[in-house]
Amino acid sequence: MKTVTVFRPCYGVIAASVLLLTGCGGGSPATQSAPTPSHEAEALATSPAIPCGKVPATKGVQADVLVRAGTVDCAQATQVITQYFQKLSPSEAASPDGAGPVALGEWTCGSGAGTPVTTCSTEDSRQVEGVVAR
Repeated sequence: MKTVTVFRPCYGVIAASVLLLTGCGGGSPATQSAPTPSHEAEALATSPAIPCGKVPATKGVQADVLVRAGTVDCAQATQVITQYFQKLSPSEAASPDGAGPVALGEWTCGSGAGTPVTTCSTEDSRQVEGVVAR
């Protein structure tokens, strides 16, 4: 069984280090900046994803299953995304506000309005995605 661990940098530690070094360095605080939330969101959006195959989604299309964060094996990621699509009613799947949230044991899944991406996560920061082909 393939187990995948995706590591992400801890931006709080990086920001604290930058601030600490700014106090000791020669540059002025106005010219040095710490990472902002938008930089963190951008880094998360471009973090490496581990592909785990395809599963049936809604309306007869397929969804690519990806491990986005944490230690999750591909079998579990595939199972969670499959269960999510099976649990959606047709009206939930067609909702203009996006589908979910749907609780699947320790996982909570949902998708935003107009996005082909379904995100499932746990309280301990594991995250998997189902990306439906348009």
